[in-house]
Amino acid sequence: MILYRKGAPLRIRRAATSPVAPYWCATIVAPYSARRATPIAIDYLELRAAAAEKLEVAVVDRVHDELERVAGKIEGPVLVEAAEVAEEVFRRGEEALAFCAEQHLGALHVISTRGALPNAQPPQDAVIAIAAWPLEFHRLEPLFDQARERGLRWGVAVPVIHPVTTNETALAQLADSAHGAAFFAALPIALEPTAKEAISRSLALDEESYTALFHTDLEPLHLAAERHIAALAAERKMADFITPPRWDEKSNWNGSVLLSLVASRMIAMQQDLDVATLLSRSARIVAELDKPLDRVAQAASLGIIEGLDETSVAILESWLKNEESIADEVFEQWRAASS
Repeated sequence: MILYRKGAPLRIRRAATSPVAPYWCATIVAPYSARRATPIAIDYLELRAAAAEKLEVAVVDRVHDELERVAGKIEGPVLVEAAEVAEEVFRRGEEALAFCAEQHLGALHVISTRGALPNAQPPQDAVIAIAAWPLEFHRLEPLFDQARERGLRWGVAVPVIHPVTTNETALAQLADSAHGAAFFAALPIALEPTAKEAISRSLALDEESYTALFHTDLEPLHLAAERHIAALAAERKMADFITPPRWDEKSNWNGSVLLSLVASRMIAMQQDLDVATLLSRSARIVAELDKPLDRVAQAASLGIIEGLDETSVAILESWLKNEESIADEVFEQWRAASS
């Protein structure tokens, strides 16, 4: 059972001073309380799944008014988290998306399988991330069709939850259904014990799957699924991470996203950890720069920026010129694990 309670305060918070996976956004706007689905509720901000038979979902009354009061403090790109059926009923995420359009802020609008695309046509630079949970193809495929027909910029975010979205056959079917998407990307989800119990009750698990769910460290399984999802995306010519709004721009924020993504994948693969640490530090420096990277590169080498390591300079300069770099090598290695 889900009860909806109106009058809740709007959750607005600065995500980070530099981009952080998986959404890469500077500001978070959440017009509903965190968990709002049964039997498994995913907190898309904390990336955790739990289960409850009864939930009370808080719904903000006047999203646009609350955002207007703090408009000067909201920096883009903005994450509008509006997953689950609450969005289909109340459309509060769409209100936040409209505010971002008025303020010319790039927005990433997160919905889910039982949610809804915005009724009004969003601005061209807005990105719709459709979280594929629950994995119900009869709901997801019509959402994908609508997104294609309306010419939206959209992609699929796959909450990685064993054994449902670690199944290679199901993932391949999902990737095929998502043709035309800008990205096909993994969302790593931590499972609380209540979520595991709900999964075991709803699925007829064999002994191996049951043992893995309750008595095995799920991190290696989830990591393998993340890398397999990346391989499926590459095969179908989609990005293998959630592309933030205005990703085609050579902005400082996007340069920082690139360095952070390379660093996070190197760390996950336990590869050159010292270099990965330097890349993470450089990502923060780039995000906080006052001068645009492309102008610095035109005037001189990016090596003049204090604190940037040599690898970061090489990656960024290649990125500005649309040339291959060590970043591409890391991404190829990341995808190769599923071969």
